[in-house]
Amino acid sequence: MDAEFWKQRWENGETGFHLDEVNPFLPRFWPQLHVHNKSQVFVPLCGKSLDLYWLREQGHEVRGVELSPLALQQFFSEQGLKPEIHRAGAFEIWETEGIRLFCGDFFELTPELLGQPSVVYDRASMIALPPAMRPDYARHLQSLAPASAPRLLVTLDYEQVQMDGPPFAVSEAEVQALYGDSFRIEKIFSEDILAENERFRQRGLTRLEESVYLFHPAG
Repeated sequence: MDAEFWKQRWENGETGFHLDEVNPFLPRFWPQLHVHNKSQVFVPLCGKSLDLYWLREQGHEVRGVELSPLALQQFFSEQGLKPEIHRAGAFEIWETEGIRLFCGDFFELTPELLGQPSVVYDRASMIALPPAMRPDYARHLQSLAPASAPRLLVTLDYEQVQMDGPPFAVSEAEVQALYGDSFRIEKIFSEDILAENERFRQRGLTRLEESVYLFHPAG
């Protein structure tokens, strides 16, 4: 799965992963992170998520990375924001007050460009990647965000043989294997949401578990 796959999805309007509202888990569980006002929040593979705007409205400095320039164009247009656009390294940077989005490959993003996030919010990033890519994703994310930065992670889990991703199935065991050495991981929500998602039932799933994890700094 390469960059062109996701760019094509945006160009074809195949964006069923996009929510037309703020993810309900964000306002529900954000207070449990105890994040200070004006914290820098990093949202990998951010798309045009309304969560970005919500986070800014809470007083945070939002940073995101996204492959598709069309996604960023739609985000700023739909939110009525006028970004300044400039280049830095391999990235085109779109920004307005409180929001800076990097258009380019997540794996090319550096700490020097990103800065130092105080918290990471991963709603649709990890589940967008096939299993073979996730260890590299986790390692690179570790290099971008300090171990002192808590995280909020949302995953989906199902029988992977029943459906090709994305979204891909991510189990609790895999979350622990990828991040358990660096964080104390707490599962704070889990529910089978298959009954509410006809398109996944039509694709053959018999279970679709959505889970939310809090990553607390170890020690």
